[in-house]
Order: sequence, then C-alpha cells, then structure tokens
Amino acid sequence: MAQTVLIACDSSKSLMDFRGNLVELIAQQHKVHVYTPGIMQPGFREKLKLMQVEVHEIELNGGVVSVFSDLTYMIQLYKLMKNIMPDVFFPYTLKPVIYGTLLAKICHIKSITPMLTGLGYNFTSTSKNKLVSHITRWLLKFSLAKSKRLKIIFHNNDDYQTLLQYNILTEKHQAVIVNGSGVDLDHYSYCEPNAKNIGFLMIARLINAKGIREYYEAAKNIRMRFPEVTFNLIGAYGDNVDVIDDELYIKICNGDVINYCGEVDDVRPYIQKASVVVLPSYREGMPRSLLEGMAMGRAIITCDSIGCRETINCEGAINGLLVPVKNVPELVARMEFFINNTEAIYSYGVNGLAYAREKFDVHQINARMLKIMQLDKE
Repeated sequence: MAQTVLIACDSSKSLMDFRGNLVELIAQQHKVHVYTPGIMQPGFREKLKLMQVEVHEIELNGGVVSVFSDLTYMIQLYKLMKNIMPDVFFPYTLKPVIYGTLLAKICHIKSITPMLTGLGYNFTSTSKNKLVSHITRWLLKFSLAKSKRLKIIFHNNDDYQTLLQYNILTEKHQAVIVNGSGVDLDHYSYCEPNAKNIGFLMIARLINAKGIREYYEAAKNIRMRFPEVTFNLIGAYGDNVDVIDDELYIKICNGDVINYCGEVDDVRPYIQKASVVVLPSYREGMPRSLLEGMAMGRAIITCDSIGCRETINCEGAINGLLVPVKNVPELVARMEFFINNTEAIYSYGVNGLAYAREKFDVHQINARMLKIMQLDKE
C-alpha cells in the first residue's frame, strides 16, 4: 500500500547528488514530500517534478548557528508535518535530524528514520567552538531519546559507537549501519587514469575538518620538487562555523600551488583528468567524493579517520593509502609513492572499482534503505 514519506535535508544539492536515486525509487511506489532549503541548481526542480515529488522550500544553512533561522525552520516543518501527516519521516544531516526527529515525535509520526551521514566537527577534538559542540550533543541526545517508532541510520559503525560513548544513545536504541549513500556505477563509469601527467584532485567544502590546509601544504611541498604535478580542488566556500581562514583561502585562490575550481555541477570531467583522488579529512560519515573516484577507477589517499578508513580495502586488493590525521609529511610521502610508482595508479584504481562494486553500489544500498524504512512491502 502506498505511503506518504517526508524527507528533510539541509541542502538541495545533496538531495539530488547523493540521494536522487533513493528519492526516485521511493517515489515510484509512494507519495514523497521534500522539505529543503531553496533549490538553486538548474534542472533540480524539474527533475523532482517529473518524479511527482512535492517540494517545500525553506531558508536554512546547516553550517551556521542562527537561532532565528532554526526556529523558523522548526515552525514551518511542524506545520508541514501536521498538514500532510506522513507515514514515514526521513531526515538526514544534523539539523534536520535534531529538529525533525523531535517534531516527528510530537506529531506522532509512526515511523521515524533519521540518518546521520556524519557527526562532523562537533565530535572532533579540533572543534573551535566548544559551546556549540556541547549544545549540539545535548540537543542530539534529547531528540534521539529512545522510542519504538525511532530507527537511526548510520554510515559507519564508529559514529554509532561514538554516540554510545557520549551516552547520547544506548544499546536499546534501534540502530542500523549502511555503507554510505552509495555510488551509481553507471553514472560514474570507469575510465583509464592518466599516469603520465600526474594530477591530484580533492573534492570537499572549504572547511578545516576536511583537511584543506593539509592538502595545500602537501601540494606546496610536492610542487617544489615536482613542478609538473598538478593539484585541483573542487568545493564550495561560504558561511560555516568551521570555514577555513581568509589567509588560506587567498593563498588557494592565488593559483600558484592549487587550481581552485570552486563548486561544480558535475565532478566527472575533473575525476577523469585526475590520477589520484585525495581527502585528508578528520572525520566523515562515508565520503562520497572517494566513492566517486573509486567508481571511475582512481586510486585514493585519505586519512585513517572515522568514515574515511572504510573506503580502503584492508583485507583484499589494495585500492588506496591511509595517512594519520593532520600529518602533512605522511600525506606528502603517499603522494610521492604514486609519483614514483605510476603502475600503482592503474592497479589501485582497478581494485577501487572492484571494491565499489562489492560494497558501495547505490542500488544495493537503496534496496536496504527501503527495507529499513519498511517501504519495500507491497
């Protein structure tokens, strides 16, 4: 029987880029409403309309602390819930999870399935605003208080264990772990990497916890000795409590070390030109940029950190290299490995594609998501 599903997010871009396949799959059998910040990307609204998804837009910046904005978000979401009374509520990322889960309980929605795609800087030792982190953790504990109607979805086991350690969750909570949002292996198709003109690529928002400074410093070190090697950076720069400082941003935009491409609609041409995809992040849920790189046959370098380490196949054919968090010399050494061992660019890339097929196929993950939300029943 068809059900009504309400999805709440903090970015229309992430909705379509990361969960577009899932939304389409749900909409084939159920009525879907989406509560999202304003849609700015060309064609997104039209795609959702073709799926017969009803869109409700709101102003929200998930990375900025604003009491007024957050209250407005909550009031409008509450009114929407009361109006459509969904059977299933599916919020993801911190703000929609915290506010939406609480409101869904108040509205007596029968199935609440929040997904924590990553705990972010609020659970890292490098968090600059300790008060904000403390408040976020308290709100998360309050919102996720145990309920028979609540089932929490994680992208990695470490995040689940972290919430247990902070006593935000207990072992009595219903919790499930999926392998991230997955990657569409048809959309991100394999192409042979360029091992003659070596280039590194990083795809991430320009915030400290992504390891932007480490990538820049490593690139500067490498280019002093290998000036022909290129470094590209893709990602949005803007309001966020963890945004990189102005000095680093100016250095990046200067273009002497890194070619900063800004935010792009399609990362595939950039991955195609890259030899290796890099993400020296301090903590992730399951980094989509690495999955995209693996799907296109790229070797990867990432940190031995929560969420990131899961993208490296440690028990089979190796597809990438791990570095300690915030360790620039080790990051430089891993980059030099691929510069000096170009055959590894091919072999690691092929192994990464195989690993993506085994663990991160979006169709397998979305089928599991439907079961978790009990939307797979006829």
